[in-house]
Amino acid sequence: MNKLIARIAFTGLIGPLVALLVGSTAAQTVDRPKLAERVKTEFLHAWTGYKKFCWGHDDLKPISKTCRDWYGTPILMTAVDSLDSLYLLGFKKEADETREYIAKNLSFDKDISVQNFEITIRILGGLLSSYQITGDKRLLALADDLGTRLLPVFNSPTGLPYRFVNLKTGATRDPVSNPAETGTLLIEFGALGKLTGKPIYYEKAKRALVETYDRRSPIGLVGENINVETGKWTNPDSHISGGIDSYYEYLLKCSILFGDKDCQTMWEGSISKANTYLSDESKEELRLVHASREAGVANRVWSIEKIVGSTGRSELRRQREGMTTEHADAGLNRNKEVVLRFMRLMDGAPSDLDVLDEVLAPDLRLQLGASHLDRAQTKDFIRAVYTAFPDYTHTPEEILAVGDRVVLRTTNRATHSGDFQGIAPTGRRISFRQIAIYRVVDGKISEVWEEADVLGLMQQLGATVQHR
Repeated sequence: MNKLIARIAFTGLIGPLVALLVGSTAAQTVDRPKLAERVKTEFLHAWTGYKKFCWGHDDLKPISKTCRDWYGTPILMTAVDSLDSLYLLGFKKEADETREYIAKNLSFDKDISVQNFEITIRILGGLLSSYQITGDKRLLALADDLGTRLLPVFNSPTGLPYRFVNLKTGATRDPVSNPAETGTLLIEFGALGKLTGKPIYYEKAKRALVETYDRRSPIGLVGENINVETGKWTNPDSHISGGIDSYYEYLLKCSILFGDKDCQTMWEGSISKANTYLSDESKEELRLVHASREAGVANRVWSIEKIVGSTGRSELRRQREGMTTEHADAGLNRNKEVVLRFMRLMDGAPSDLDVLDEVLAPDLRLQLGASHLDRAQTKDFIRAVYTAFPDYTHTPEEILAVGDRVVLRTTNRATHSGDFQGIAPTGRRISFRQIAIYRVVDGKISEVWEEADVLGLMQQLGATVQHR
């Protein structure tokens, strides 16, 4: 039942340091006292840099040595979020000085709209944990004041919280949220309620968690995005990545921290479904996958890491972070252009599909779900799609390259104008997401692994989908 618990909520700066240092010694016997000293040394280095260059501001940009305030005016994000870590790591003098600075300078009486989720886990949680360590009632008073200013987020028709709230006026905005932001509040709000004796904090946050859980699909999965005013899912994709991950985390932690039986029941019901539909174990790895919240395994996708390997995964991450070198970009960009050329040729809906031979290798193999097509069969499939959807277009959302592989994520749109999979033309305008990995050799595509939200497409065309 624990195989999907992939995240441990360290406070302040400790978590990333431990992950880095443990990862670097994974194949060795860990010297725990030595590792602890390394963590303290790295933490102090980061803290000293923040204090030297950006004391009184929210963040330090370490390369430029400049400062960032999340909302244009300081709310002491790093100082508050790191205070409990200072105490836990034994830097009491630094911690006491920081606590005094926070108590004397931090105010939430500001005309700024803040993201409820981020402020809750960083500022509210930081104040509460530091209060529990020190007993300094000034920190609890600040937490209580902040909690009161955040409460308007729950004033939606469903009880699910809006994403942003103005700390001075209470005005809320952004009704489209996600399970992480609607369901990752009860630890902080619940603790605030217990420590202040004000049950409204616990009640509001727990209702948001329950309302999220109650909107799970018939197979027990939540989606990626939900409108807090209507309670309707706007994106049915289900996974345990960012946007959903901490929803599962808080179900378990709240059941333990508060002894809440409802949370325990929700956790047990949810993790069993996540293990069924959102994980795929093999001898080599545990793969965490995306699936439709309605059909689960019927829309499972393969693991990108499985195809590009661990080195490729690191390269993809570097590209997402804008860290590729000019030398690497030259070759990678040529492969990207081949794939984008393929998209442009198809979007032109050519009457003669032989034009695709410009970019498709003679020995092309296309893996489409469980099907494997050669080049001729691939052309037949494309022809069938464009017969049913003559205005079919792909909008690239992200393109990454590693070695001879190109990863392309697109949003596809079309009008249903012809017979498709036995469904007569409906005239409906459809839209769905697709991800594909292309292998490019000598300027031509030789292999394609492709997955699309076929379930969502069929539902948009009015087809009846059977749940597993």
